[in-house]
Amino acid sequence: MIIVTGGAGFIGSNLVRALNERGCTDILLVDCVENVDQINNLADLSISDYMDKDEFRRQLDRSVGFGAVDRVYHQGACSDTMATDSRYMLENNYSFSRDLLEWCVGRRVPLIYASSAAVYGGGAEFSENPGVEHPINVYAYSKSLFDNYVRQAMLRAQSPIVGLRYFNVYGPRESHKGQMASMAWHFYQQFVENRKVRLFRGTGGYGDGEQLRDFVSVDDVVKVNLFFSDHTEISGIYNVGTGHSRSFNDLALAVINGLAQLNGEPVVERQQALSQGWLEYFSMPDALTSRYQSFTEADISRLRKQGYATPFLTLEEGVTKYVTELHDRDRSVLE
Repeated sequence: MIIVTGGAGFIGSNLVRALNERGCTDILLVDCVENVDQINNLADLSISDYMDKDEFRRQLDRSVGFGAVDRVYHQGACSDTMATDSRYMLENNYSFSRDLLEWCVGRRVPLIYASSAAVYGGGAEFSENPGVEHPINVYAYSKSLFDNYVRQAMLRAQSPIVGLRYFNVYGPRESHKGQMASMAWHFYQQFVENRKVRLFRGTGGYGDGEQLRDFVSVDDVVKVNLFFSDHTEISGIYNVGTGHSRSFNDLALAVINGLAQLNGEPVVERQQALSQGWLEYFSMPDALTSRYQSFTEADISRLRKQGYATPFLTLEEGVTKYVTELHDRDRSVLE
């Protein structure tokens, strides 16, 4: 059996779908389903059992077995970077993760878990080196704290432990995230509804909409997870991004042009989009200023050295694919 925590969420449900495509259906899916969009994420998945997160945690606390477990994908977490409830964040993202790790280590079960590029904070270096980690919010701190615990646990573990630091992930099955959904999702909604995409004015020395992020498709994130589950001789913490930063202007244009292609319209450059009023810039909220990463770019050399050679989708390739899926979904709802 395979356990997937956060299996009704964004990355978790995409991972379960990929496992199904491999013929894996003996899956215990763990989550706390709170809205209908998460149910939609589950509707086309084949699993053997579902367990609420709190019940799963109680079972862990009692050291209960779940039968023969082949591996655990720990994707569950509170990912709200604006959250201020430190107690909840640390309990959910650190204590729960620590207990699950110890359960896996005690039974020699491989564990692949979701970390985050948020641990790097506002720095300019993005390698898996503790010396460059500067978390600037409680979410980032909770992930950094667990990564450091993992580094020590690896010294005694006799089964693989892999942490994957996701950069800016976008793709299907994220609509339930609302405010915390990717900017690709938000830009699509904005343009469909208002024929306009809103971006932040310049910050941190960057021009309007020119802040840079490493945007990575969830399809690639899933492939990396499966690579490590196929190579159980590997442990470690690895960045998961394309290795190439792109601006929010680039992302907005990829969304606009993805829709243009679907409608048989010509693609546009930034100046054309500005002249059409399709791009609009506004000031960043004060509450976000001190917590904002104006630049991220994954150093994926460590990932490549472990043998992961699959090319990552470019921003245009990934966003066009995603926009097509969103467009097809919206059209099917209207029909």
